[in-house]
Amino acid sequence: MVTGCVSSMLDVEGKATQPIPSALLAEMSRKSMSPSAPILVRIFKHESELEIWKQDSSGKFALLKIYPMCRWSGTLGPKKREGDRQAPEGFYHVSAGMLNPNSEYFLSFNLGYPNRLEAALGYTGDALMVHGACSSSGCYALTDEGVSEIFAVAREALKGSQTAFQVQAFPFRMTPQNMADHRDDPNFAFWSDLKHGYDIFEVKKRQPRVSYCGGRYAFDGQFQGGEPPNPLAACPPTTNEVVPLIANKTEADRLAFERILENGTALAAHGYVDGGMHPTFRRLLEQVGAEKMAKRTSLTSVPISRPDAVLADPHSRQDW
Repeated sequence: MVTGCVSSMLDVEGKATQPIPSALLAEMSRKSMSPSAPILVRIFKHESELEIWKQDSSGKFALLKIYPMCRWSGTLGPKKREGDRQAPEGFYHVSAGMLNPNSEYFLSFNLGYPNRLEAALGYTGDALMVHGACSSSGCYALTDEGVSEIFAVAREALKGSQTAFQVQAFPFRMTPQNMADHRDDPNFAFWSDLKHGYDIFEVKKRQPRVSYCGGRYAFDGQFQGGEPPNPLAACPPTTNEVVPLIANKTEADRLAFERILENGTALAAHGYVDGGMHPTFRRLLEQVGAEKMAKRTSLTSVPISRPDAVLADPHSRQDW
């Protein structure tokens, strides 16, 4: 993806209707997935990766493909205000009307930020996208080639029975090690809430149901009196039964987290100058420079956003 000239691979005129690539269709067939089967998207800032999961013949979601992310901006943590350059973190739902075939950055889909919880908390900003090119001021950029493939997969899923697909945007993979490394971050409580949804998906390979109450996310809640109407009001009592597999994972992760702290193997959390870039793209930036890289990631040579910040990032390759 990062070594060729992107303009030789894509049909500009028919960009929104390009078929799913044959290699990816073959992978779907191998994994017992149909092109119209539901999808789910997970985004990880620290790892600079976007995953597409797709429902297979068993009815569960299985990983279809991982895409390296060319650029995201801001730091680890949620977006709270217009202009903060933060890429959002949270749970979102994308319907067909949120796909943009006429994006300034080739193709895109709107995450739907702020969601109902974020709006209730007073967070501001709009038009937060997953799009092409390698430029971000609060979005997730996957190159024109990358977003073309993602757009095609999403389009076909939304033509099927799925009315909207869930996007889960995380600061990092929610492992005990990563949680321990970031235990002193002011966003730790927020990330602990996100981890409940992460764990449900990890264990059951199905989309968690998202509710909002008590100023936070609540997952798979069966509430007395129905769905909580006010995201900031206290959560109503629930009638849920404990799901042993999920409870076991939560407990195992808690014990692993405590062992990491006791053993002194928690690492100092990395800071970000202004967002990140997958190491494959970072190496390309170092090798060819921002101008030539822009021609490889965008049909219209959209400039790489803040390349100096990427190269000044404190991460070493050993961290990836």
